[in-house]
Amino acid sequence: MLSEKQLSELEIFAANVRIRILEMISAAGKGHVGGSMSAADVAAVLYGHYMNVDPENPRWEERDRLVMSKGHSGCAIYAALLLRGFFPEDWAPTLNQLGTRLPSHCDRQKTPGIDMTTGSLGQGLSAASGIAYANELLGRKVFTYCILGDGECQEGQPWEAMMFAGHHKQGHLIAFVDMNGKQVDGVVDEILPVHNIGAHAELFGWHVQTINGNDIRALSEAIENARNQTDRPSMIIMKTIKGFGCFAQDLVFNHGIGVSQEQYESERIRLENHINELTFRVLHLSENDGKEVLA
Repeated sequence: MLSEKQLSELEIFAANVRIRILEMISAAGKGHVGGSMSAADVAAVLYGHYMNVDPENPRWEERDRLVMSKGHSGCAIYAALLLRGFFPEDWAPTLNQLGTRLPSHCDRQKTPGIDMTTGSLGQGLSAASGIAYANELLGRKVFTYCILGDGECQEGQPWEAMMFAGHHKQGHLIAFVDMNGKQVDGVVDEILPVHNIGAHAELFGWHVQTINGNDIRALSEAIENARNQTDRPSMIIMKTIKGFGCFAQDLVFNHGIGVSQEQYESERIRLENHINELTFRVLHLSENDGKEVLA
C-alpha cells in the first residue's frame, strides 16, 4: 500500500490535472468538463503511480495500456499525459482547435500516450479486452486499464466484453466504471439504470469493488487489490460526482459547458492554494519518515 507521503503526492498530481483540464477547456471555449473532472482522480492515480509508461517512448511494447472508453472525457488523460511530459506545454491551448494534436475525443494517431481511439461510446471495453488478450498471447506481463462511463454501459457491447474477459480469466485487465450518475440527456437512473452492473460482472467471473472514485486512497487500495487478481479481470465501480473539484459540480447540466477566463482563474487560485497545503504536508511527512506527527 502507498505511504501517506505518496498519497499526498498523488493528491497534488490530481489537483494539477484539474487545473490543466480547466485551462484547456477554457482556451477551447467549451468542453466536457463534468466527465473529465469526475475521472481526474483515477487518471492521476494511474499516471502518477501505477502505470508503467515511458514519455520518451510512448509506443514502448512493454508499457501498460489505457483505453478511455468515454472518449469525450479524454481531457483528463491529456492533462495527466501533459504533466508526465508526453507532449509540450504549448499543445494545451489547442484543445479541439483546427489542426490540434488534442482533439475533443481521444485519437491514438494524434496524441502521444493515447493507446486507443475512442468516442463512439460502448466500444472501449471490447478494445481493452482485445489488447489485454493480445499482450497475454505475446507473453507480456502488462496491465490494460479501461475507463467507462455509466451512461455508455446502457449499450450492449460492454456486456459482451464482460462475458469474454470473464470467460478468458483476464487477470491483467482492470476496468473502471465512472458512476457519476449523469449523461448528456439527463440522469442515468431516469433514462436507463445500470446500478446492477457489478452484480452482473461478478456472475461473468469478474472481481468487483465499489469505492468512492474521487478518493485517492480508496482508488489506490482498489487498484492494488485488482492487480492481485491474477486469475480474473477486475471491475472498480467508482461512485463519483460529475464535475467534482470545481464549480461544475454544483450545476445541474455540466456535461458539455464553457469555462470562462474568470472561472478558470478563480479555480486555479483555489487549487493552487490546496496544492500548497499538500506540499507542506509532503515536506512534513518527508522529515518524519512518511509518518504523521502531531504538533
